[in-house]
Amino acid sequence: MRNRTQAWARRQSRSTSGQCNGPRRFELPPKLERAQTTLEVDQRFRERILHEATYALWLRSPALSARRTFTPAQAAGLVILATLLGALSLARPSQVGMALIVIMSVGFVLGMIFRLALAWAQARTPARIRDGARPRDSDLPTYTVLVPLYHEANVLAELVDALAGLDYPRDRLQILLVLEEDDTQTRAAAALSGGAFEIIVVPRGEPRTKPKACNYALHFARGDYVVIYDAEDRPEPDQLRRAVMRFRNEPAQTACLQARLQITNARQRWIAAMFALDYQIWFTILLQGLDRLGLPIPLGGTSNHFRISALRDVGAWDPFNVTEDADLGMRLARLGYRVSMLDSTTFEEAPIEFTAWLRQRTRWLKGYMQTLLVHGRRCMPGNRRNTLCMLAFLGGGVWSALVNPVLWIAFVTSSVGTWDAEGSESLEEFACASGAGLFAANMALASLAGLGRNGFGRRCPVWVAVGFIAYWVLISVAAYRAVWHLIFKAHHWEKTPHGVCGVVVGRPYAARS
Repeated sequence: MRNRTQAWARRQSRSTSGQCNGPRRFELPPKLERAQTTLEVDQRFRERILHEATYALWLRSPALSARRTFTPAQAAGLVILATLLGALSLARPSQVGMALIVIMSVGFVLGMIFRLALAWAQARTPARIRDGARPRDSDLPTYTVLVPLYHEANVLAELVDALAGLDYPRDRLQILLVLEEDDTQTRAAAALSGGAFEIIVVPRGEPRTKPKACNYALHFARGDYVVIYDAEDRPEPDQLRRAVMRFRNEPAQTACLQARLQITNARQRWIAAMFALDYQIWFTILLQGLDRLGLPIPLGGTSNHFRISALRDVGAWDPFNVTEDADLGMRLARLGYRVSMLDSTTFEEAPIEFTAWLRQRTRWLKGYMQTLLVHGRRCMPGNRRNTLCMLAFLGGGVWSALVNPVLWIAFVTSSVGTWDAEGSESLEEFACASGAGLFAANMALASLAGLGRNGFGRRCPVWVAVGFIAYWVLISVAAYRAVWHLIFKAHHWEKTPHGVCGVVVGRPYAARS
């Protein structure tokens, strides 16, 4: 055994002598025990693994990496557009104003129509595919669970209980707690937590992001399938079994299954209630609609179940994209794979403080912008429909968040008749017309928010659904903050604190749809 391991180590050392030769996947030594494998790789090759976790996608496919935020062509196009718009605004302010209002309104309404079409598809398409017969324990494959943690010592005990409750054979379950090297508190709590877990310590290095940590831990994964859970997640106990049954009934091109996410503290504060409705729209209506139509699905940040071979084939996660989940969903579609929804629920908490919510929403919107910039550089090969879907779904969401307050201001200003410039009458008419469309779109969004009972145990109260209109304005605040971050700190990861809601995240309501 020792001679085989030493020979393997010499081969790895020779292959790592030139770290910029390409993203050749790191392989673990043959037939070593778990602790010995982790210890030996960590001691000898941690810098090589860290380098691959950070730069493998960039070295393999630079055009698909968000390490470069703007290509020269994209940067030049934005500068030219801004310059041309500024010059025209000085020469023809009323005409430019009318054109901008029309463009904003059309984009806003088209984005909302696309979302309503997804809601219609979700409601009208036949029921989900059955998972199949429950397999015996001896027929189940090895499953790897990745749990990236950073400053999560306060929720580790509840996390351990949730993972211990998974209905899966222990000899076929690999749970990796992925910790940062300088997070001494969480490392100490993990060491005392007990349980059949392996602890992976990610060395320091930039960017400090969740996808980089997941890439690092993926080198230690032994399962045929792998799933990502966050620190506050409480998956249904049979979720892994359901994923295995579903994968066995899906074609090999189905690389990922996305479980639903449901908020459990929706009644605690207004911001948590709005967050719960947001999840209701996203996971049980919009993503289901994309699935029913066979369109690309931007993944959620947790409860993604992958065929590990497909995940490695597409280059895993992009460490430089702060919504690595959405980006990975688009990259899977680009490279010929498919994402589908899994009929299982993971329960988690929503932020209860506005500042925590704002940081998280800023990161999400910034990541959507990164994803649009990356995958908008060229059409997805062989299927322009996928590119158009991405632009309509992710692009429509970003566009709506940016133009929503502008259109409200234009509508209110035109209503009180404060414009005195030449041609202002026509401008006011356009603003009033766009205001009608804006109001209709907001009411449609509130109607979608009122469907279902996600997080409330009954149908959403009318006043909560109507309040979602105000919540959308707050999303616009996060969108403009995201633009600022995209320009000045594109790869900065704003951490969302967990375990601060004061209630235990549980499973209070069944969530079958």
